Amino acid sequence: MQTIHIELPDTIFSALRKAPQEFVQEMRIAAAVKWYELGEISQEKAAEIAGLHRADFINTLTRYRVSVLQYTAAELTEELADAD
Repeated sequence: MQTIHIELPDTIFSALRKAPQEFVQEMRIAAAVKWYELGEISQEKAAEIAGLHRADFINTLTRYRVSVLQYTAAELTEELADAD
């Protein structure tokens, strides 16, 4: 596993009312959710980045109001056609 050091202003923790470790975890989750929402990574990879089990990541998507299903219209049409 890689360790990355990020410099953040001290005021960010008090503004968000989070301890540094809690902030870092929330930042990992937020990034993973956004990348998943944009279709850049799979649900499985997003859960890994967030440091969550897949089921917990799915619950987190609800908290962020992001759909669990990330299909384009064309992909959905193809899936439905294959189901027939």
